[in-house]
Amino acid sequence: MYEALERELKWEVDEQFVLPRLDDVVKGADVRHTTLQLTSSYYDTADGDLEAHGVLLRRRDGDDDVGWQLKVPDADGRVEIHTALSDAPPSELTEMLTGMRLGKPLVNIATIRTVRDRYRITEPKHDRVCIEVDVDQVRASVEDRLLAWREVEVELGPKAKSVPSKLTDRLTRSGARPARYSSKLARAAHVERPGRTVDSPAVAAITDYLDSQIDQIFAGDLGLRRGSDPIHDTRVAIRRLRSTLRVFGKLMEPTAIEGIEDELKWFAGLLGEVRDRQVQRRRFGEALAKLPPERVLGPVANRIDNDLHSDQLQARQQVSEVMDTPRYLTLLATLQRWRSKPPTAAGISVKDLGKRARRAERKADQRLADGIDSGDDALLHRGRKAAKRARYAAELRLPLDATAKRTVKYYKQFQRVLGDHQDGAVASETLLRLGRMAGTTEGENGFTFGILYAQEQQAAAEAKRKVAELLR
Repeated sequence: MYEALERELKWEVDEQFVLPRLDDVVKGADVRHTTLQLTSSYYDTADGDLEAHGVLLRRRDGDDDVGWQLKVPDADGRVEIHTALSDAPPSELTEMLTGMRLGKPLVNIATIRTVRDRYRITEPKHDRVCIEVDVDQVRASVEDRLLAWREVEVELGPKAKSVPSKLTDRLTRSGARPARYSSKLARAAHVERPGRTVDSPAVAAITDYLDSQIDQIFAGDLGLRRGSDPIHDTRVAIRRLRSTLRVFGKLMEPTAIEGIEDELKWFAGLLGEVRDRQVQRRRFGEALAKLPPERVLGPVANRIDNDLHSDQLQARQQVSEVMDTPRYLTLLATLQRWRSKPPTAAGISVKDLGKRARRAERKADQRLADGIDSGDDALLHRGRKAAKRARYAAELRLPLDATAKRTVKYYKQFQRVLGDHQDGAVASETLLRLGRMAGTTEGENGFTFGILYAQEQQAAAEAKRKVAELLR
C-alpha cells in the first residue's frame, strides 16, 4: 500500500473539441502521447455514505495504474491510497472506511470505461512529469442507465505549483468549460436531490456550523484509522458540537438531539486520554531540557517518556477498539443524519440566536469572576469551559453579526490562558505520580520531579494573574 497526492482540474468538452497546442506550455519540455484503455469499478454503501464525504473507492483495471484506489479529500487536493489488485475490496481499505460507511457493506455502484489520450509534459533534464493532460472518452454504466461524454483532466506533477495560465486560456478558447462535477462517478451517478429547506438565516447559520464540525469528526475518524494523528482537531470539533447543543439546544428538536451530548462527551474523553499524554510528553521534555544538568538527578527523561508513552499507547489502543463498537458507529450515524436532516426546530430567528449567545457570555463572565475571586482551580476550570461556549456561540453567529468577531477574540484570550492553567493542573498531578514512583525506585530520585512540579505551580499562578488582568 502506498499514498500519493493528486492535484487535478477537470473540464467538460463536446465531441468537436480539439486539444490545443501543448509543446510550449512549459519551456523546454517534451510532450509524450499514449492511448490507454481503463475500467473503473466504484464501490460505496447502498446509501452513498462515502460519496457524502467526498470519498471514492474504485478498482482500476486496464493498461495503467491497476489496483484498488481510495481517494480522500485533502487540503491540497486528494490523497490517493493504492493497494494491489484483488477481486473484492481489500480489508485494509474496508477497515479504514468503517466509520465513513457506518459499518455498512460496500457494493458495486457503477462501472466506468475510459479511452484516455494521455499527454505528459515532461522536463527532459530530470525526466519528470510537470503536467499531465488527459482527453477522456467516457462510457458509464450505473444501475440500468448508460451514459457517454468527453472530458479533459489536467493533473499537476509533484513539483508543479499551479496549472499554467497559458494552458488554461487555450483550453477555454477551444471550448472547454470548468467541470460541474468533482469526479466521473459524481457525473455518472448524479441524481437531483432536493436541497435542504432552510427557513431562516438563523437556521442556515446553525446547520452550516454543525456540518463543519461533523465533517471534521468524520475526517478525524478516517485519519485515526489511517494511523495519522488528528486527535486535537477531532476533539475541537466535538467541543464545538457539544457547545452548540448546550447553548442553542432549546432551538433544536429535543428528540433529534437527545443523549447525543453525552455520547460526544464519552468519545472526547477517550481522545483526551491520548492527547493529555502527548501534551505532557512534549511539555515535560521542553521543561527538562531547560534545567541545568546538575538539577537533573537520575534517569528522569526515561521515566517521563517511557511511562507516558506506555500510557499513551494504551489509551490509543482503547480508542481504536471503541471505534469498531456499535455505540460509536451509532453516534456517527446520528451525525450523518443531521447533515441531511438538521435537528433544528422551525421558526428560529436571528434574535433567538443572539439571546442564547448573550446568555452564554453572561454565564462565562460570572464564572470567570467567581473563579478568580475564590482562587479555586475547579471554579476556574468551569469558567474556562463557559468561555469556550461563549466563543463558539459567537463563531456560529459570525455570518449574521459582524460584532461577533470581537466576542470571539475576547473569549479566545481566556480560553488560551486558562488552557495553559488546566494543562498545568493536569501536569502537576502526573508529576506527583511520577515523582513518587521515582522516589521509591532504586537508582532513581524524585528531586527533579519536584522542581518540575514547582514550575507548573508557578505557571498556574501566572495564568491566574493574567485572567484577572483580562477581566479588569
